[in-house]
Amino acid sequence: MLSSCDAQTSNSQSSEPEKRQRVLIETSYGNMTVELYNETPKHRDNFIKLVKEGFYDGLLFHRVINNFMIQGGDPNSRNASKNQRLGDGNLGYTVPAEFVKGLIHQKGALAAARMGDQVNPTKASSSCQFYIVQGMVWTADRLQMLAAQMGRQLDQQQIDVYTTVGGTPHLDYDYTVFGQVIEGLDVIDKIAAVQCAPGDRPIDDVTMKISLID
Repeated sequence: MLSSCDAQTSNSQSSEPEKRQRVLIETSYGNMTVELYNETPKHRDNFIKLVKEGFYDGLLFHRVINNFMIQGGDPNSRNASKNQRLGDGNLGYTVPAEFVKGLIHQKGALAAARMGDQVNPTKASSSCQFYIVQGMVWTADRLQMLAAQMGRQLDQQQIDVYTTVGGTPHLDYDYTVFGQVIEGLDVIDKIAAVQCAPGDRPIDDVTMKISLID
């Protein structure tokens, strides 16, 4: 992955990597530790603000698709009834897209959900909804076929990552990636495997609590 931006010290000519904020996502299936990227400051700062406010505590992973991703952060999911349709909630604003070369949809990537291109040509992100990538490991041949279908050229980093770690390459540079799970990748698999109702909502609620790690 892309390394952190360098932060110049005021009393030295040398530079040190800028420390990344970490957050803890707690669920009944285990905990995930996530690093937020400094290369996507608008998304980082927005997410930190919401976490500090306790916004995510008690919300659901309301959309779960095995071998793809787990999505949460809809404010309407707090105390939602079993049959309530979820996925449209927001906080009344969007976050401008921040596509950074090297920040891709590998397994464990934290990315911002958004409205579709038809109504959102700038690909601006949701104010609060996010997803965590599960994806799958690709063979080189299948990855090459996907790239041809998309009309894109994949770089060596993408090829190396998706044929080993896995992920969802077709989402790269269309949805903003702003963090990475560094502990608890197995928790993604456990949540992705739960039984879901039509519409991809887990039959048994999967709640979250998110806090900053000092």
